[in-house]
Amino acid sequence: MFKHIRRHLGWKLFLSYLLVVLVGAVVLIVAMNFTFPRALERHLTTMQQDLTAVDEHAMMGGGTMAGDLILNFSTAASEATLIALATASIIAISVSALITRRVVTPLLAMMAASQQIAGGNYGRRVPLPSKRPPADQDEMGQLAHSFNQMAEQLEESDMIRRQLIGDVTHELRTPLTIIKGSMEGLIDGVLPPEMETFQQVYHEAARLERLVTDLQELSQVEAGAYELHRQPVDLGKLTTAVADRLRPQFTDQGVALSVHLPPRLVMVSADPDRVSQILINLMGNALQHTPTDGQVDVIVQANHEGAVISIIDSGEGIGAQDLPHLFTRFYRIDKSRARSSGGSGIGLTIARHLVEAHGGRIWAESVGVGQGSTFAFSLPTSTDQISQSS
Repeated sequence: MFKHIRRHLGWKLFLSYLLVVLVGAVVLIVAMNFTFPRALERHLTTMQQDLTAVDEHAMMGGGTMAGDLILNFSTAASEATLIALATASIIAISVSALITRRVVTPLLAMMAASQQIAGGNYGRRVPLPSKRPPADQDEMGQLAHSFNQMAEQLEESDMIRRQLIGDVTHELRTPLTIIKGSMEGLIDGVLPPEMETFQQVYHEAARLERLVTDLQELSQVEAGAYELHRQPVDLGKLTTAVADRLRPQFTDQGVALSVHLPPRLVMVSADPDRVSQILINLMGNALQHTPTDGQVDVIVQANHEGAVISIIDSGEGIGAQDLPHLFTRFYRIDKSRARSSGGSGIGLTIARHLVEAHGGRIWAESVGVGQGSTFAFSLPTSTDQISQSS
């Protein structure tokens, strides 16, 4: 019962009002018991002194004495009541002010913090009313906790926005600088108007086009501004088709590409275009980081997680410190190599969002630098979606 009351602000306010009433009543009773006897005794003493100066017969008449007694009793009662009421009011107002302050102070803090956040100070936080876990706090404590969570998310979003602007600026600067330098060289006659120069300009323009396309795709997947057209998909058949599309690029770079399928059909309910995009991004990433005469194996299988596709390469490998950041936008292990190969640094980020949109997960593994790496993702499936091939 006490825990229930502690977690609800309404009960606290009700009990605080009740407490004010009880405190006022108790103080009134105590003050009456303390002041009334003394006031009555004082008035009776005064009345007795006045009666000594009166004739004994008049004193024994009873009417005047009874009237004076009633008058003094009434005066003493009124005096005691006023003193008790004033004392009870002062204490009740003090208790009410204290309770009101405990309720209003967090609201004022949140109001001041919200104004600072609206002004761009996303690092502002409000103190929690208590150190108890949020689930054990009342509505005011939960509101303060939610407010701090909102502020943290806004701060993180602002940091991501600033970082994205910086990354995009950095990515655009290199090809634009090359294009500008080449065009200035052609205009000044420093560079000859040869096919090699034009190809270099065309290559950098193509990089810009790929970057813009990737950024547009990234904005869509991060905002969820796309639809998944789910349908039954044979992952083995889809993976083979994507591998055949990319095989000429692997052949040109001298990298062997092999697809390994299980004896059973691996069927999932997914968007084939989006899954193809995931495979293209992961296979393209493996190709970029696998040297000539290397090997890339694509394995399709089904296990307790559902359908799993693994892309295993014999390339550069990944250090343990880089594994947690691989799916962060614009993150590169070897920036100079990735830039020369034309990667935008956001293909893995797009793949992660698409996998998660299907309800799956994506991860990377590597023994170490120079020992190859594995990129894998899972898509949920059920046992009735995996049937024995005929």
